[in-house]
Amino acid sequence: MLQIGCDPKADSTKLLLDGTSPTTILDAVKNGISVKEAVVRGTNGCYCAECGGPRPGSGCAGRGIIAAFEQLEKQDVIGMIAPDVLIYDVLGDVVCGGFAMPIRNGYAKDVFIVSSGEMMSLYAANNIATAISDLGRDGYAVLRGIIQNSKGMEGEDEAVDKAASEMGTGVIRRIPRDSTVQRCESKGRTVAEAAPDSGLSRAFADLADAVIAHSCDVEGGMRGMRPLIVN
Repeated sequence: MLQIGCDPKADSTKLLLDGTSPTTILDAVKNGISVKEAVVRGTNGCYCAECGGPRPGSGCAGRGIIAAFEQLEKQDVIGMIAPDVLIYDVLGDVVCGGFAMPIRNGYAKDVFIVSSGEMMSLYAANNIATAISDLGRDGYAVLRGIIQNSKGMEGEDEAVDKAASEMGTGVIRRIPRDSTVQRCESKGRTVAEAAPDSGLSRAFADLADAVIAHSCDVEGGMRGMRPLIVN
């Protein structure tokens, strides 16, 4: 598996690397290092990469994503790793074309939106769904469902279900609000590593199964797993 963080904060893969951050693709290019060296192996053999971005206030983060993908393609990094599953973790700011690049350029096939039941979170999710629908008309990625990152609000499940229905999709899994996340983060480890027997760890395992199931064709065969997680 290869996970590519498409957020200028470059923190998508941190817990897969024991709390450390890899050299970003953009920093590798800037320092004359091969992009291949910016792809490192983490927990359970999972390959990790971070696109990175410009210094705050000094450039367009979306353009940075575009430049990073151009380098990945130029050096055929993904082709050399040949992952069975390729996950893109993308910032939900799809109003910027750079963050939509994995969808628009055919890198991703199946899109999952992470949202809570908060009004602004659902508003952003609806905007993302609109962008995916527009791109989908040109044969690009398809929205496969909502992942509910619960806040523990009253009526949250019903609010997310209603919003998902209006987007023409459904909720594939609900992740409960649980302080186990913060405890594991403080150790620089994932929940699966630091609390493998917890209910939250099982919830994440179920989520992984659901993402795989929703990234298969109608016959149940793999299409070359390339889910994109927007949060």
